[in-house]
Amino acid sequence: VQLQASGGGLVQAGGSLRLSCATSGRTFSSYAMAWFRQPPGKEREFVARISWSGGSTVVADSVKCRFTISRDNAKNTVYLQMDSLKPEDTAVYYCAADLGVYSGNYYLPQKYDYWGQGTLVTVSS
Repeated sequence: VQLQASGGGLVQAGGSLRLSCATSGRTFSSYAMAWFRQPPGKEREFVARISWSGGSTVVADSVKCRFTISRDNAKNTVYLQMDSLKPEDTAVYYCAADLGVYSGNYYLPQKYDYWGQGTLVTVSS
């Protein structure tokens, strides 16, 4: 499975960005996807996850009501819509694929089998 994240950039606080993660190499609709982020000098942290069908999503408390994860299985792409951005959202954002059957420990990076290369989001104050 190959993952290619895009859509990062520089935005002012309060602005919006939409990240995309295009996948290839395996049936996209058969596995869950997630977004993580790694702020400068900090550990990688969970942002959001979506089930293989798109019917179930979970979002970290820190971004709840501001970020939305979605997917288009026809386009083999997962999205992260980020609104009301804050300077503390500044990070490298990674998409990840979970080929496992169970969703337990979904917030742990080690649960995920494949990772994209990351895209930098910088939010200025």
